[in-house]
Amino acid sequence: MMLTKKEQRLRRARQTRIRIATQGVARLTVNRTNLHIYASVISGDGAKVLASASTLEADVRKELGASGKGGNAAAATVIGKRIAEKAKAAGVEKVAFDRSGFAYHGRVKALADAAREAGLQF
Repeated sequence: MMLTKKEQRLRRARQTRIRIATQGVARLTVNRTNLHIYASVISGDGAKVLASASTLEADVRKELGASGKGGNAAAATVIGKRIAEKAKAAGVEKVAFDRSGFAYHGRVKALADAAREAGLQF
């Protein structure tokens, strides 16, 4: 049986989520599409979204300029900074990074590095 690209990614993501659940810390999840990138911090028990940021937000689009392109590493860096600020405002310092089965490269890496620089620990 052949798995689709999405099924393969979700399969990879499952193991990470199981491992993070045993740690009981908040998780920083990332989702990327061709046009946008999304990040959210979810509570340790997985019940609540504590903070979220994405390239869909109006002020982010303004910051990215006229094109409002969210599908590049520069946009990912902006979202990384924003999610870190929002998480700290919600009282979250330590998170586990959940890359949702995406390769830790390019936009996903840019977001993670920016979040670390802005003071999130993972």
